Amino acid sequence: MTPPATMVASTKTGVVLEQLPPPTKKLDVAVYNFPDLTGQNKSNDNFAEFSRAVTQGGSAILTDVLLTAGGGHWFDVAERADLQPLLQERQIIQNTRSALQGEKAQSLPPLRFAGVLLEGGIVGYDTNETTGGIGANYLGLGGNMQYRQDIVTVSLRAVSVQTGRVLAAVTTTKIIYSVNVSGSGFKYVAIDSLLQADAGFTKNSPTTLAVREGIQLAVYSLIFEGVKKELWNFKDPAAGTAFMRELELQRKAAIPTAPPAM
Repeated sequence: MTPPATMVASTKTGVVLEQLPPPTKKLDVAVYNFPDLTGQNKSNDNFAEFSRAVTQGGSAILTDVLLTAGGGHWFDVAERADLQPLLQERQIIQNTRSALQGEKAQSLPPLRFAGVLLEGGIVGYDTNETTGGIGANYLGLGGNMQYRQDIVTVSLRAVSVQTGRVLAAVTTTKIIYSVNVSGSGFKYVAIDSLLQADAGFTKNSPTTLAVREGIQLAVYSLIFEGVKKELWNFKDPAAGTAFMRELELQRKAAIPTAPPAM
């Protein structure tokens, strides 16, 4: 029996992003595209693989993340990724009204426009950034473990529609782990008969979930970059200051310390 469908798993970054204090005013933003700029195909040691290493639905993930930021209080997202179907449907409605009501037909309200464009993409996917393993065998019984670490990099920037100036830009990374654990054993069941058994499993972190968390961190960081530059602000300055302090502590904790001088 196949397991039922479930909602996308929550991430630590996503939970924090949803808990952000609300802004003084919602930001009208638009996302035209958020492409895969890595050019990477899935790695395969046996044959040529033409499937992409990362998701091609970056704009859909970014839109979903924006709509949940701060419990839905931070962004009003204007539809731009699939603008042509929207314009076509509006034209059908207007033509139908004109055919039924003639000159008295009521026009549709204008489309909502955005003051800020959110651009960028998935800019890097580095495979085998770290690899390793360990194993041992004793009297026919043994096991080994191998692991691999990949890194996905996301870039996001906010651009003013009025001036074309880049207001803020951030780049985030997310590590993807792959682990393989296996064991084997053999035993002579007769003088000329050998019994051997093998078992193992492989666990891969979902790449799409890693991309989603990278985008969540990018939106989270972009909000704080805008607050620092006074492009937008929190409705409750005290609550915003507490979140800003927490972000700075996280950044300092993530910076590797230099080795001591010899």
